[in-house]
Amino acid sequence: MQVFSSVRGLAGAGLMALGLAAAAPAAALTVYSAGPAPLIEALAAGFTKLSGEPVSVFQGTTGKIFARLEAEAANPQADVVISASWDSAVDLDQRGWLMPYASPKAASVPDVYKTSNYVAQGLSALALVWNTKSGTPRPGDWNDLTADAFRDKVNLPDPAQSGTALELLAGLVSAQGDKAWQLMSELRGNGAAVAGANAAALNPVLQGAKAAVFGAVDYVAYGQKAKGEAIEVIFPSSGTVIAPRPMMILKSTSQPEQAKAFIDYVLSSAGQTEVAKVYLIPATTGVPAQRVGLADIPLLQPSRAVDGGTPPATDRATLLREFDQAFGR
Repeated sequence: MQVFSSVRGLAGAGLMALGLAAAAPAAALTVYSAGPAPLIEALAAGFTKLSGEPVSVFQGTTGKIFARLEAEAANPQADVVISASWDSAVDLDQRGWLMPYASPKAASVPDVYKTSNYVAQGLSALALVWNTKSGTPRPGDWNDLTADAFRDKVNLPDPAQSGTALELLAGLVSAQGDKAWQLMSELRGNGAAVAGANAAALNPVLQGAKAAVFGAVDYVAYGQKAKGEAIEVIFPSSGTVIAPRPMMILKSTSQPEQAKAFIDYVLSSAGQTEVAKVYLIPATTGVPAQRVGLADIPLLQPSRAVDGGTPPATDRATLLREFDQAFGR
């Protein structure tokens, strides 16, 4: 009788444990996202409302996200990563960190903005952002900011901290070779300042302390202009670069199905509508942009070999080293 009572007690405890396990909340999908906090917050909330799956978000600059990924390499925490730099996805892919996934929702994403292992969330372009009340002439091209009228009045985002600034630097070097580095040296000689990530470069222009940003990420500036700031977003006449924002699933994820479902949601009409609301260009062709679209942005034309010579190196380490040399850092 005593033995039966003990067994019955153990069985009851086991059933209680099973009940607690069944009631335990699902582990949150962890997303590391560069770019606008309101966007990833809206996407996380929309995905949770649709699927019931919780989402934990770490939002920061591309530099901060990839520093965190490196620090956690031995014990990865992220399931999905959204970057502002296409090259960062290429790098992780080459290192074997990414899980292949071709979302059915990516069918309407142009081929240039997707691979078998990552796909664009949305697109931005790099621009000149000019304070219309600065008393300086309206710039029309990159070189205009080396004029004396802009002496000590220009900021550049730091490509070591901003994925989009690195994309622009790569595009300029690819298209212009040594002329791009000459431009960087002339900007430095004219007193241009390297001012941290995108927000740090733009804020002094909004405040009137500086006149222009060289290589501002356009969607941030469009958002500020919509709030009434006296700025103009100018796409240089000689061309600029489009910066796709890659989404990728880490191979180390313990929640591959939830991660795939999240990518699907971001590429859905609902998800892409949220992308458009923050003035990014949607990655899919079915949702209209709420700003200047791709067709109206002049693009730099990369050259495999500038002036018939050796193609310029555009890997991250080389670009950052030469940028530091151009700015005496």
